[in-house]
Parts: sequence; structure tokens; C-alpha cells
Amino acid sequence: MLSEILSVTGRPGLYKLISTNKNMNIVESLADGKRVPVYAQEKVVALSDVSIYTRDGDTPLREVLKKMKEKEEGKQVSLGSKPSDKELFAYLEEVLPDYSRDTVYAGDVKKLITWYNILMEHDIHLEEGDKTKESTSDESEAKEREE
Repeated sequence: MLSEILSVTGRPGLYKLISTNKNMNIVESLADGKRVPVYAQEKVVALSDVSIYTRDGDTPLREVLKKMKEKEEGKQVSLGSKPSDKELFAYLEEVLPDYSRDTVYAGDVKKLITWYNILMEHDIHLEEGDKTKESTSDESEAKEREE
């Protein structure tokens, strides 16, 4: 599901991919449900392609979001309206202790928490859609063989 959730540079919030054309995509804002065009020259990133720098490489955003969901028990993160940099990094250290202190900035952590809260608010699953489909078809095939 995260492959269909997009961040568009210069636009606040997250967007769901609705359709794709040669020169533009149609996306729907998760905040207000409005559909807008996003043109080829705009920078668009699927959340499935985002990762957080760690000391040993990168950790996919999906894994970080899952750890946040476990920590928060599926609820939104509440650090107050204007958390300090120290509070942001303390939270990230609880979730991802080996994050790279040289390359992860307070703004990145704030955006991570904002994205997590939006995803939880809209009950968006953090699992990979393709793997779920594959496992379901594998289970169906196994059941057919048993019968």
C-alpha cells in the first residue's frame, strides 16, 4: 500500500495515486480528498521508496513505521505541537536506535512523525500489497492440492 502513497515536493501532506498518464498523475490528498494533477516535472516519491539512514546502511521507511506502530500501539504519536529537536531525536532513538546522527536531521524526524500520524489517521496498512497477494494465492494453491 505504501507504493501508492506519495509525497509531492512543495505540497503539504500525503497523496494517494489515482491514475497515471504519460505526462502527469492524478493524486488524491489524504487530508481533504481533493484530486489534483501532478505533472512529470514535479518531484514525487512513493513512501515505499523512502528509507532512513542508519550506521550500517539504510532502513526502509516501512520498517521504521512498523516499529512506530508497535511502540504507539497503533495510535498517533503525541509529542506536543512544537517538539524540540532533542525530543524528536529521543523519540527516533527509541524506535530506531542505530539511526545515523550525521545524516538524519530534526526536520526529517518531524516529517516521519507527521507521515506516520497521517497514515494511522487514514488506517493505511504498512504491509506490502504484493506480498499479501502472493501469500494469499500460495495459500489457495496449497488448499487446492490438499483437496
